[in-house]
Amino acid sequence: MLLIFTSIFTAFSDNKLTDQEKAEGWELLFDGKSMDKWKGYKTESINPIWKIKDGAIFVDGKGGGENKGDIISKKSYKNFDFKLEWKMATRGNSGIFILADEQEDRIYYRAPEIQVIANDPSKVTKRTRNLAGSLYDLVSAPVESQKKVGEWNKVRIRLNNKHLQIWQNTVLAVDIVIDSPKWKELIKKSKFTKWPGFAKNSGIGGALGLQDHGCEVYFKNLKVKSLD
Repeated sequence: MLLIFTSIFTAFSDNKLTDQEKAEGWELLFDGKSMDKWKGYKTESINPIWKIKDGAIFVDGKGGGENKGDIISKKSYKNFDFKLEWKMATRGNSGIFILADEQEDRIYYRAPEIQVIANDPSKVTKRTRNLAGSLYDLVSAPVESQKKVGEWNKVRIRLNNKHLQIWQNTVLAVDIVIDSPKWKELIKKSKFTKWPGFAKNSGIGGALGLQDHGCEVYFKNLKVKSLD
């Protein structure tokens, strides 16, 4: 079934729900003042590298990377619509996770990642599946969906009955069904083939997550709507 969004992103005040969003059942995951909708991965506390700065969630890049300070939403979501904005002032790397749980030492062993990275889209690279907006190591986002370093990027992630769609800056970057033949073929060609639990929560749901990769990154306007 083809879904057409007449306006994927609409104008709004930062970290607030519009009247239309309230009527549609959207939930605010960050109000610009508190991170009480989030927790640390495998801990109830949030690493102090995560701060609130300039009306955004800010990770200061002093966590050492290697996902030592990843955070996840306190609530889990199976079928959902999730939108947010991210920005990097300097070159760096981060990610947005879906269907996360806390069963492994690292969140990415089981949770698919949408790439957040301050890359230069004008430069040709062989690793296009690792560019901004891509489903990490699986599906490449179009170059035209990527903005310059220092600009805000808008991402929307919709998962409904295993149908995963990702928009970056209004461009449909990823459109795939988890566990479909195409999905299984992509997994075979990736590092995830060694991780049997990867994306297995697509039938039951999981938390949303933000990655600590030892780089400075801002997130704002985090909003989610359950489709269940």
